[in-house]
Amino acid sequence: MNPPTAIGYLVSQYPTVNHTFVLREIRSLRSEGMDITVVSIRPPDRDRSGMTDVELEEQSKTQYVLGAGLLRILGLQLRVFGGRPVRYLKTLWLAWALSKGTPRLLFMNTVYFVEAVVAGHLFHRQGVALVHTHFSSTVLLLLSRLFDLRYSMTIHGPDEFNDVIGFHMARKVAGSSLVATISQFGASQVMRASDPEHWPKVKAIQLGVDPELLVPERDRSRAATGSVRLLFVGRLAAAKAPHLLVQSVADLRARGKDVTLTVVGDGPLRPSLERMIGALGLQDHVTLAGACNFDTVLDHYRRTDIFVLPSFAEGVPVVLMEAMAMEVPCVATWITGIPELITDQVDGLLVPPASVDAIVDAVCRLIDDRDLAGRIGRAGRDKVLARYHLEHNSARLGQALRAVATG
Repeated sequence: MNPPTAIGYLVSQYPTVNHTFVLREIRSLRSEGMDITVVSIRPPDRDRSGMTDVELEEQSKTQYVLGAGLLRILGLQLRVFGGRPVRYLKTLWLAWALSKGTPRLLFMNTVYFVEAVVAGHLFHRQGVALVHTHFSSTVLLLLSRLFDLRYSMTIHGPDEFNDVIGFHMARKVAGSSLVATISQFGASQVMRASDPEHWPKVKAIQLGVDPELLVPERDRSRAATGSVRLLFVGRLAAAKAPHLLVQSVADLRARGKDVTLTVVGDGPLRPSLERMIGALGLQDHVTLAGACNFDTVLDHYRRTDIFVLPSFAEGVPVVLMEAMAMEVPCVATWITGIPELITDQVDGLLVPPASVDAIVDAVCRLIDDRDLAGRIGRAGRDKVLARYHLEHNSARLGQALRAVATG
């Protein structure tokens, strides 16, 4: 039997509640027999008491760039410079050139370079054949130049597509061995921003969830007892449009619908959401639960009746896949890659973005027609099993990584 292919994973922060799908992807690839070395730029986003057993296990296997200590980081700069001074200086110059003279970017790219030296050293000594990343592609670009390592990346969008020049999309695609996108929409945007000679590298490989962990426990075609429970899971940022959802709760209650909303997640918009909830008198009807680990989020899925995601911009949200796997009927906006996940009126309801009235109408439909809610919920799980199964899609990614790592 051939030894397992050594693959590196460069992660911006690991584990973190905002990107649990990265953890599940890594563990799934390991279960496929791949030798995965994980290097995280930053330590976990919580102390050990707030992590699950699986997260604690992953933490123990992970090497951390910023956990190395300042003296260790500086020592590695000198060591790598001493071993390859010309390449070190050329890569540092590339980092500065990417900033195009902007002071803020000059500082950021210098930090990225320092991180690339440490991460690259860790990967290099482990003998990895290829380094993959989801959200640290600039560090990876520099790392690959300094240590002559091949790299691949998963592009999510939509932020990368808003400024393809500032993201250096064309350069990163040209230097990569594989570019995985989480949707066909994402593939189209990567191809639009890169040279056609590199388009064969671009593969749409969807993310996935583990349906064995996400098992529905009740029939949502039955009328809810008490208040109808709405759920939102996501970062409290402008792209997620949580204010529209709070306003929707006010409008639903004005229509006589007894609804409550739980908001799981944290972010810069939390203070303004708290003020809005107070101004609308919704303190008893909207709960800001903060950031939660996966086990706690799973409990929220079990208790909810309708999942609502009113986003202005998205890739393909894993939280939608999770809710669908739990047979929770979902309401989401018809933007970017979401229509690839949800077929309107079949396995979810799609509404135009920036429309409170459309959100309210869709939620009312699901409240008033529980048979519809049940059918949509069951069809949602069927869609996840067919197209967004973690094991199947991770196997596809693993096959692609092996091909470029051994090619």
